[in-house]
Amino acid sequence: MCSEPSPGRTARPGRPRSAEADAAILLATRQALVELGWSKLTMGDVATRAGVAKTTLYRRWAGKNELVVDAVAVLFDELELPDLGSLAADVEGVVLQFASILERPETKTALMAVVAESTRDDALRGRIRSAIVDRQKRLVLIGRERAQVRGELPYEDDAAASARHADLIFDVVAGAVVHRALVSAEPVDREWAREFTLLICTGLQTPTPL
Repeated sequence: MCSEPSPGRTARPGRPRSAEADAAILLATRQALVELGWSKLTMGDVATRAGVAKTTLYRRWAGKNELVVDAVAVLFDELELPDLGSLAADVEGVVLQFASILERPETKTALMAVVAESTRDDALRGRIRSAIVDRQKRLVLIGRERAQVRGELPYEDDAAASARHADLIFDVVAGAVVHRALVSAEPVDREWAREFTLLICTGLQTPTPL
C-alpha cells in the first residue's frame, strides 16, 4: 500500500521506493505530530526518527504538508466496508471502524492539524481531498452497490445525480462521526452507531423528490 504513490503525489525519478522505508517515515511523522505538534514538526526530525536521510524524505514528498497528509491517509486506508448482509449492518460496522481509528492519539492529532492548516492553504486542502476524501468515497460506492443488488436501494439512472448522492452520503457519515468523536468529544459507541445508522438508512430508503 505504502509503496505506491498516493493519488495527487507526483512520482520522482531515482532508486525504487521501499515499502518499509515509507511505512517507517509515515509512522515517525505521526509520532512526531503527537509529541511536537504541527508548528514544531520538521522534515529533519521525521528523518531522524525514521532512521533515514532527509534527502530520502524529499525524494518522496516535496514538504511537510504532503508528508503529513499521506501519514494520515494511510490510517484511513485501513477502513473496510464489512459485508454483513444488510445495508444497516454494513453502515454500522464501518462507522464503528472509523470511530476506532479516530480514537488513536496519532489520528486525532494528525487529522486536526492538517485540517486546521488547510484553512490557510488551498493546495493542502486539495491534497486532503485527493489523498483522503476521494479515496474513502469508495466505501460509499461499494456499500450502495451491495444494497442495490440486495434490493435495499433503487438503482439510479442519472449518473450525475448518483455521484452527487454519493458525495452527500460520504459527507453526512464522515462529518457526523468526526464531529462526534473529535469536536464534541463524545463516544461513538454501538448504541450511537446503531441510532445514527437507522437515521441514515431511513433517509436513503426514502425516495428522493424530483
